[in-house]
Amino acid sequence: MHDHLKEKLAVLPEQPGCYLMKDKNGTVIYVGKAKVLKNRVRSYFTGTHDGKTQRLVNEIADFEYIVTSSNVEALILEMNLIKKYDPKYNVMLKDDKSYPFIKITAEKHPRLIITRKVKKDGGKYFGPYPNVQAANETKKLLDRIYPLRKCSTMPNRVCLYYHMGQCLAPCVYPVSEQQNKEIVEQIARFLSGGYKEVKKELAEKMRKAAEALEFERAKEYRDQIAHIEATMEKQKMIMNDFVDRDVFGYAYDKGWMCVQVFFIRQGKLIERDVSMFPMYQDPDEELLTFLGQFYTKANHFKPKEVILPVDIDGELAEQLLEVTVVQPKKGKKKELVDLASKNAAIALKEKFYLIERDEERTIKAVENLGKMLGIPTPHRIEAFDNSNIHGTDPVSAMVVFIDGKPEKKEYRKYKVKTVAGPDDYESMREVVRRRYTRVLKEKLPLPDLIIIDGGKGHLAAVRDVLENELGLDIPLAGLAKDDKHRTSELIMGDPPQIVPLARNSQEFYLLQRIQDEVHRFAVTFHRQTRGKTMLRSVLDDIPGVGEKRKKALLKHFGSIKNIKEATVEELQKANIPRPVAEKIYQKLRE
Repeated sequence: MHDHLKEKLAVLPEQPGCYLMKDKNGTVIYVGKAKVLKNRVRSYFTGTHDGKTQRLVNEIADFEYIVTSSNVEALILEMNLIKKYDPKYNVMLKDDKSYPFIKITAEKHPRLIITRKVKKDGGKYFGPYPNVQAANETKKLLDRIYPLRKCSTMPNRVCLYYHMGQCLAPCVYPVSEQQNKEIVEQIARFLSGGYKEVKKELAEKMRKAAEALEFERAKEYRDQIAHIEATMEKQKMIMNDFVDRDVFGYAYDKGWMCVQVFFIRQGKLIERDVSMFPMYQDPDEELLTFLGQFYTKANHFKPKEVILPVDIDGELAEQLLEVTVVQPKKGKKKELVDLASKNAAIALKEKFYLIERDEERTIKAVENLGKMLGIPTPHRIEAFDNSNIHGTDPVSAMVVFIDGKPEKKEYRKYKVKTVAGPDDYESMREVVRRRYTRVLKEKLPLPDLIIIDGGKGHLAAVRDVLENELGLDIPLAGLAKDDKHRTSELIMGDPPQIVPLARNSQEFYLLQRIQDEVHRFAVTFHRQTRGKTMLRSVLDDIPGVGEKRKKALLKHFGSIKNIKEATVEELQKANIPRPVAEKIYQKLRE
């Protein structure tokens, strides 16, 4: 441990607050909260930890903290800091989907619509419904049964819906407020449990249609019944007070936590959510952190009541969520919490094998690769590759892998600007120079390892740029291919030496994935560039063919080859005047 960390640990306050762990680049990699900052932060640097916690500790180069006046303030601050810094070791709830509601609008002549946003606009909302398709089908069924207006704007004449008996046509005929009110009440009753009567009617119609050998009609009734069941009766009635609730249960083992949430809407268990993530705090505190993110970052609908296990600080959760929190000790609600926890334990057990396998493929492979290369664990790897055909349209690409996984938002493309002809070494020098000049200028994070797709010559060229021009000391390795263009060997050092890697090892597979990805990215970019160049070089010299006509030709024919094979009459069909079409025809046959 660095001396400055020991000094900071010695003066930590015995108060609640949040702490921010940082890596060597000053990037926040973990945000946590504590009832007592002194005890919590010190615990990271004392004793033994499991593998994932040790990886976090190994990356900590500095930390800072913010004192709060209460635990609930610390919890809210933690949520805000996680949202701001998006630390890689925190729980990441990236599911930003929102479930649809069926809504009856509050207009003079109401409509029935599907929406994902709940507003205080006087409309009646029913849901949310996690089964999106079934919700849409149920809305279609209601449209057929109840003749509310369908048009978003009132037309000046009746439409097909009126003739089909699915609309009262308030655009042309007078429809009283009482008529609309009665229809709205019928729909509301349907969505609040009265659908059973409709389902019986549909079942009777299905029976009669089948007896009359009208099998297509019977199938339509059967599908309507199935959609009603999927939306309204996905699981048995468990409450009879029609209150929307979310039930949380959790389990933890080997440093991982699984949280299961049961969504109860209008008394029915309609869907569940499963989340699994590594733990770095006590279980009860991890669940509170999860709760805060669940209703903010993950954008879930907040019900009237949240049911939690008894070992969670319910008062703190209620302040955080601003909803009623119940912690039952017996009865149906307690059975639901136990059921959610039981499901969480089962899911956790089933997933451990996959988690361990994934870690072996990624994080452990990265750690082992660092040991084999004699460098610190290369958490951030940047890889480069060139692409050109006989020196034409030379491009280069860079991909980034963090902890063994691609970070696509950090990929970069480069058009080679200063190199004439097929000079792979100079192209690599230019691109590496541009990349790390910008990194230094903008103070972006430096990689722990740079991988070049190439051999000794490429390594020498890149090392010269990094060390002699930019003054950077970054571990550098090259990946050579065999005669079948497959990953063959890893070379490193000055002079370069082959690093022995078993071909069936996870470390070799990791390098293979990196090389394949950067090659794919570079080749794709080159094809895009070459395609634009080809189109420009062939058609730009033809008088009367500008940017719009080039696009029109390519859109109509799909390729230069098809344009070349087209007759003058066929070229005219792409909105090309005959004189210009004749010039194109003649030019492409020269």
